[in-house]
Amino acid sequence: MIKKSALAIFVVGAVLSLSACASPGAAPAAPVTDSPAEVTPEYAATLEGQITDVMEKNAIPGVVVSVQSPSKGDWSATFGTAELGADVPMSLDDYFRIGSNTKTMTSTVILQLVDEGKLSLDDPISKYRPDVPGGENITITQLSEMRSGLFSYTFDPGFNSTLDDDPQKAWTPDELLAIAFSHPVNAAPGTEFEYSNTNIVLLGVVIEQLTGMSASEAFKERIFEPLGLKHSSLPAATDSSIPQSHARGYQFGTNVDTIDSYAVPADQLSDALDGTLEPIDQTDANPSWGWTAGGAISTPADLAVYVKALVGGGLLDDATQKLRLASIQPMSAGAPSGIGYGLGIVQFAPGIFGHDGQLPGFSTFMVYNVDTGDTIIIGCNLSASPVDGQNAAVVLAKSVMGAMYGASVLPPDPAASPTPTP
Repeated sequence: MIKKSALAIFVVGAVLSLSACASPGAAPAAPVTDSPAEVTPEYAATLEGQITDVMEKNAIPGVVVSVQSPSKGDWSATFGTAELGADVPMSLDDYFRIGSNTKTMTSTVILQLVDEGKLSLDDPISKYRPDVPGGENITITQLSEMRSGLFSYTFDPGFNSTLDDDPQKAWTPDELLAIAFSHPVNAAPGTEFEYSNTNIVLLGVVIEQLTGMSASEAFKERIFEPLGLKHSSLPAATDSSIPQSHARGYQFGTNVDTIDSYAVPADQLSDALDGTLEPIDQTDANPSWGWTAGGAISTPADLAVYVKALVGGGLLDDATQKLRLASIQPMSAGAPSGIGYGLGIVQFAPGIFGHDGQLPGFSTFMVYNVDTGDTIIIGCNLSASPVDGQNAAVVLAKSVMGAMYGASVLPPDPAASPTPTP
């Protein structure tokens, strides 16, 4: 996600319903799959019906699912349409705006700079950006782990009005940070988990200062090229295009309407679900306001390669990689062990790490299971479910993970922990 933190809802609470997210008995529309019927994995046969049912119940137009599993079998499939009102199939090669999956890339470059001795995780952000409120007490670690206490500019009403009124505006980091710093801090540094895009924009500023190149160039040189990711980029602020092929991307409600939640008001929900209320086409809106917190573009195949390196190693020194995975902390007191947020990375369940992403028009989900070697990638051309406002890709991820792992992936008592609301 990029604007509202659906991540916390999934990690701390909604994991409880992984194996009960959809009705297996629903009559599915035939998915497009690249696996011959005779080798379709058992979990995929279950999911073909579940995914279609979840899409219908959450007004999701199109979905791409890609699973690589050494033990259970690989499976990739597309569902639905890439364009509302037309029969345009989704493609496994489609480009997506990947939203907050970008955050993992930003923190990866930061950790590379730590490996190179160019900064310390204990450095105060005031060393690089003196105007940060209380910045002398906010460390690089706290920014990456979402524990700075800084207000997220994406909750500012005026900012959201500008997104609606001028969707092609090319935002600068200074503009975004000025909005954030105009608000009081939400908490003392290190005291609370609070998802804030301001944190990661600040890390982007640090990257540019220490590398002497743009964040886009740093991502390319340090992540995309070493991993052979030819379909991934962090576009320049003036570039609002998406490479072909890509789906049209949709969102229910304006940015002002959805400051606190993407859920459609109860009196409009039935219209959203039956198609009477159409979502807004956000495909071509400029995502520069997301920048290093959410502006990257990628494909399912590239994300599969990337998340393996993010979690399994290859981009950082071994000790730093271990430090990253060990940095996971609960997002609230009393949360289940093995679930939480760390240095730009999420642990969704014991052994399962990655992130999710949400930007107006698109939602994505990527994880790698260190115990089984499984990789799960999901992309949708809808920001969020109109039912509860949850990231649409995360809604589907609950079905996919439930079919693959069942009750074994569930934390002991996820409902025991309240969901933080950044």
